[in-house]
Amino acid sequence: MSRRVVLTGIGVRAPGGAGTGEFWDLLTSGRSATRRISFFDPAPFRSQIAGECDFDPAAEGLSAREIRRMDRAAQLAVVCARSAVAASGLAVDRLDPYRIGVVLGSAVAAATSLDNEYVVMSDSGRAREVDPDYLSPHMFDHMTPGIMPAEVAWTVGAEGPVTMISNGCTSGLDAVGHAAQLIREGAADVMVTGATDAPITPIVVASFDAIRATTPRNDDPEHASRPFDATRNGFVLAEGSAMFVLEERAHALARGAHVYAELSGYATRSNAYHMTGLKPDGREMAAAITAALDDGRHDPTDVHYVNAHGSATKQNDRHETAAFKRALGEHAYRTPVSSIKSMVGHSLGAVGAIELAACALAIEHQVVPPTANLHERDPECDLDYVPLTAREQRVDTVLSVGSGFGGFQSAVVLTRTGGDR
Repeated sequence: MSRRVVLTGIGVRAPGGAGTGEFWDLLTSGRSATRRISFFDPAPFRSQIAGECDFDPAAEGLSAREIRRMDRAAQLAVVCARSAVAASGLAVDRLDPYRIGVVLGSAVAAATSLDNEYVVMSDSGRAREVDPDYLSPHMFDHMTPGIMPAEVAWTVGAEGPVTMISNGCTSGLDAVGHAAQLIREGAADVMVTGATDAPITPIVVASFDAIRATTPRNDDPEHASRPFDATRNGFVLAEGSAMFVLEERAHALARGAHVYAELSGYATRSNAYHMTGLKPDGREMAAAITAALDDGRHDPTDVHYVNAHGSATKQNDRHETAAFKRALGEHAYRTPVSSIKSMVGHSLGAVGAIELAACALAIEHQVVPPTANLHERDPECDLDYVPLTAREQRVDTVLSVGSGFGGFQSAVVLTRTGGDR
């Protein structure tokens, strides 16, 4: 029998909150933290809004050297990792470092630094060829995504498996799922895992503009992200990070750790169909959901809440709705579903981890966060999407799903601990 994996520490930096507590307060209030982009002048762009973090790395304890060396996404991950370890109460310096690992997810890695460096080296785009005389001494770090989990590993003293996963928008779910598998198979006892992305840069904004994936609802940033609403017209780009401490269950219980949830199931599938397109029947996401439930030995009727990918694009929301019906059957109509992207935006690879943090806190507090800005129901999206207001109810088993460019479809199941399955 494989070893069981529990979540004992959470660290979050997301739009609208300075930490895990403020993040949860935002979600349960149903408020949105999306706003007009302030990092640069967004006027030339079709979509001019985003979910920005009010993040001061110096105030978070990073040194001047760390701030200069690390991209913003890495800074977010390191700060969240420190928070997660502190929240877990784990004395990592007393553990065998070879039994501690790190798996980090990110879709666009050091996008902020690469964009900034291009501007400098090309003289703000005026030079056709970049000038290497202006090359940053840290450019190698920015070009090598594996540096980011290494930064986390150095921070927490992990000398076991250290891995970077970049599967687009499922990166966060896949990183946590892979970390859990390493504990299950005995490769580690403790994993620090999660995801990070800081993609609010001109080049990323322009890229999503080009495929019209982001919303142009610039006159009302707070209400622009409208998952499952009939008036939805694209997602709101965002940044953020969430990191977790995962432990083998017996290891956690032996030290008297507070356990938020058990990670009981994980699966991922690919549609092998299209880089950005989705089949309307949701077959591949349904397959991932079914496999994740089977992995955790759950029946579909065990699910009390579904945390949806809910990107607020027309095709995604229809695709997910079909997938839930296919995987959960009639139980889909009785199961609350919500998308927190309505409040914190879509932080690409990071958002899966941020959503898992919301799922763990939903289990902890027995509250389902709402889907903000859902006023006009889409007839094709006919499930219970918990509009506008958080809901107190039994939340013992939570399903969280993600869908990523490239055809990735992933699912994670979190379960309230207590007793053997």
